[in-house]
Amino acid sequence: MIYFTVLSAVVSALAAEAIDNTSKQAWQKLYQPGFDEGHDLATLSRSVESGSLTRMDADCWVFARLHSQLKPRHWDALVAKYSTHRARKVQSIGRLHPLIASHAPKLFVVSAVTAWAIPKLKGAEGKRSSDMIVLPSEFYDVNRWDPEARPERTRRRWKKGVEDALEEMVSEALTEAGKLLEYEGLTLQMAA
Repeated sequence: MIYFTVLSAVVSALAAEAIDNTSKQAWQKLYQPGFDEGHDLATLSRSVESGSLTRMDADCWVFARLHSQLKPRHWDALVAKYSTHRARKVQSIGRLHPLIASHAPKLFVVSAVTAWAIPKLKGAEGKRSSDMIVLPSEFYDVNRWDPEARPERTRRRWKKGVEDALEEMVSEALTEAGKLLEYEGLTLQMAA
């Protein structure tokens, strides 16, 4: 067991990928497909416990495994919500908004998906890490998302519908990731 929860595994794997893009393939030398009756990651847990593999290697392994095994929409939902890798986050946002069924105009849906993935942060402008995506505060004004100025109640309903659809994708993705990680013996429990 390496991770306490599915969410901790996902966040850790996504964070590891954003930390450094070099020299992350040491785990590949230890990978034995089909080892231990189909538990491809079984060697990972033992390797981390024995000290022959670092937690960073484990996180990179989990990143690669989840990326290859999850449905694209599930992967993109996790990356959009939890990743700090700027380029991957933006790419995932771009792939998610066309998947949202809504009566809202396209600009509204794109803006709502973006605001969900990059929530407004508290604090003074310019005081945050330069590695984070920071949108101008006026971006979060829902009135700007609908040039036809429909009623506020309609805009709130549209925004909630988009957010609910995205949260459902994240929930499904965490469930699927949990099944994989639990099967491989990498989580203590199947919880998000």
